[in-house]
Order: sequence, then structure tokens, then C-alpha cells
Amino acid sequence: MELEYYHYIIAILGSAVAGAINTLAGNGSAITLTILTELMGLPGNMANGTNRVGVLSQTVASTYAFHRKGKLDIKASKYYIILTVIGAVVGVYVATQISNEAFIQVFRYLMIVMLIIILVKPGRWLRETDTENPPSIWFIIPMFLALGFYGGFIQMGMGIFFLAIMVLGARHSLIDSNVIKSLIVAIYTVLVLAIFHYKGLVDWKIGGIMAIGQMAGGYIMAIVAAKHPKANIWTHRVLIVVVIAAILRLFNVY
Repeated sequence: MELEYYHYIIAILGSAVAGAINTLAGNGSAITLTILTELMGLPGNMANGTNRVGVLSQTVASTYAFHRKGKLDIKASKYYIILTVIGAVVGVYVATQISNEAFIQVFRYLMIVMLIIILVKPGRWLRETDTENPPSIWFIIPMFLALGFYGGFIQMGMGIFFLAIMVLGARHSLIDSNVIKSLIVAIYTVLVLAIFHYKGLVDWKIGGIMAIGQMAGGYIMAIVAAKHPKANIWTHRVLIVVVIAAILRLFNVY
């Protein structure tokens, strides 16, 4: 497929939007994977691998922005990091062996369940981090191994599922959850990207172009979210919109 200059412009702009959405809520990969497959003409597994270049740049940029604003606490997140990275390595291995296209059929119904969870008792999503009642280790181990596996396998929607587990299960605020999410995804994406590259499933030219937009979008949104007094409220609203948009797209409503 012969790419024109406007393909690259659309890719950068779309990636910037995806980076902002990923930083505040999640599922920005639905945008970038569509760009990679429909606009740039990459096959599914190649798009999955190439997408990780932008994911890495965006999460590194947003994590740095959160760190600058004093929001990052690596020590408190160490168990989440370790478990998610282990799961991600297994997930990416599976992704290099089989196509993830069949999973999309299941994913759309998971989005409906997620929308119901977000809308029922919205006050649960707006609370501050509860540091006095940490979650049980029996909750942490299976949940974060599963999150890592999913992130390594497909990435799309990872942010939404991560926020649900962090807010409803681990009792963190939405903003604190987003900080931890950015850090963890950045760490495991280094390993995931290395594996995809080893398998020859990364187009570095296209991935680098996408990374420009995602880095800019992720950094700017992290700065805004870190200092905005109503960040939790706006993050919850964006999360609702993102999930509804994902459902409409997955069921071919538009």
C-alpha cells in the first residue's frame, strides 16, 4: 500500500487523541489499531506489535508528567508492577502465536458489562484513595496477573479494565489509578515490544510516527489531570463516553 503525506497527518492527529484518552481513561488503542489496519494497511498481528511503540511513548510521557506533579509513588505500586509484568510476558507470547481477532467478538460484550459497572453507584468511582484498607493479596495476585496477560495479549481496553480493578477492588482514586496504570503499562510494554520486535511484528517507521502523536497527547493530558481540582469527576465522565463509543463501534452502530 502506497502511503501519502495525509495518511501520516491523520495518523499523528489520531494518535494524539488516543494518547490523551488512554491517559485519562483507556481504550485509545481502538483508535490506533484502526489507523494501523484500515489507514496504514498493516495486518492484524503487525498492527498489534506496531501499536506498542506508541503505547510505550505515551505511557513514558504521561508517567513523567505525573512524576513532575508529585503524583508518582513507585514503592506503593511494586506488587502491582511485578504481577502485571509477569502476566504481560505470557500474554504477548500467546499473541505472537494466535490471532486476537476472534477475541473482539467477546470484547464487545465485556464493554457492555463495563458500562453497567461504571453507571451503577457512580459514587464509588469518585472517592479518594483508601490507604488504611489495602486489598487482600488473594485479590491482588489473580487480578493483576490477568490484567497483565490481557495487556500483553491485545492492549485494547486494558486501561478501562485496569481502572475498574484499581478503583472498585483496590480502592484507589481514579487519578491515582491512572498514575499507576501509566507506570505499569510503560514497564511491561518495554518487554512486550521487545518480543514483538524479535518476532518481526513491528513496523518501526509507522510506529515512530504514531508515537509522536501519542506522546504529545499523553503528556498534555497527564499535566492537566494532575493539577485539575475535579480530575476524578471528569475522568469518570470521559470513561463513560469512551465505553459507550467503544460499544457503538464494536456493534457497528456507526
